[in-house]
Amino acid sequence: MKAFAAISVAAALLGSAAAHAEGPSRLDKIRETGVITIGHPETSVPFAYLDGNQKPVGYTVEICQEIAQYVKTALKLPKLDVRYNPTTSATRIPLLANGTIDLECGNTTNNLERHKLVSFAPTTFVAQVVLVARKDGGVDPNNLASFRGKSIAAQAGGQTFKLISRLNAEGSLGITMAPTKDTAETLLMVESGRAAGSANDDGIAYGAVASAKNPDVFVIGTKGLELAPYGIMQPKDDVAFKKVVDEAVLELIKNGRVAAIYEKYFNSPIPPKNINLKYPMSDALKRALAHPTDSGDPKAYE
Repeated sequence: MKAFAAISVAAALLGSAAAHAEGPSRLDKIRETGVITIGHPETSVPFAYLDGNQKPVGYTVEICQEIAQYVKTALKLPKLDVRYNPTTSATRIPLLANGTIDLECGNTTNNLERHKLVSFAPTTFVAQVVLVARKDGGVDPNNLASFRGKSIAAQAGGQTFKLISRLNAEGSLGITMAPTKDTAETLLMVESGRAAGSANDDGIAYGAVASAKNPDVFVIGTKGLELAPYGIMQPKDDVAFKKVVDEAVLELIKNGRVAAIYEKYFNSPIPPKNINLKYPMSDALKRALAHPTDSGDPKAYE
């Protein structure tokens, strides 16, 4: 599987001129306008969020900023204006498809279903889905069955929402799903008692809890429900654009820049509150960076 995944990336990088000739590329628009637009969530600490000056920052945002510079060099542009556009789980794919944004830089799970609509750059994070609850909530975040008859909050349209919905149906647990617009609202539902727990990817969970007003009231599950590789989303079937973006990501992985950005956002104090997630790189992510792939199959990351 890993060999096949690696071939997938290689095939993308070898996109032919004939494929590019089938239609215009996002590269053409960027070359003509001198602008590249990065889509990003605003509350997904530490991947993409707003700092104290309301400026987009984060692990994935910074990787995309590096990609923008690579695009500028590849197109031999004297100047490239990097613009930012907020996204949510419900708007990110439509905004990419209609050309409002050129890259979606947050915490989007790369899965096979989404490959029907978009393309992904090589994976830059591998999460596991975990449950979060209040310590006094009477539930066990390592045991989904303990939420029987209660409610779990998750972002509407996100992969975690679909996963918990499926596990709920399979186990006949009678869990009520509470859809939310973003990470901040998801945790607030738990903090206020409107939901018994939330489903989040682990990186997001640690960032959200560390950023909360009262982080000590929460407990984060350690038992992962599913692996979730993250990739920067790109327009579907744009071979020329994907070639440049993927080359940029592969170079950032190879030269150690991705690992350095990881340390900056996961193991160092980050703005605006100078919290430190103290979250070492997982073995799954180490494997993904050692053998880059854009595969949407979770088995490629085991």
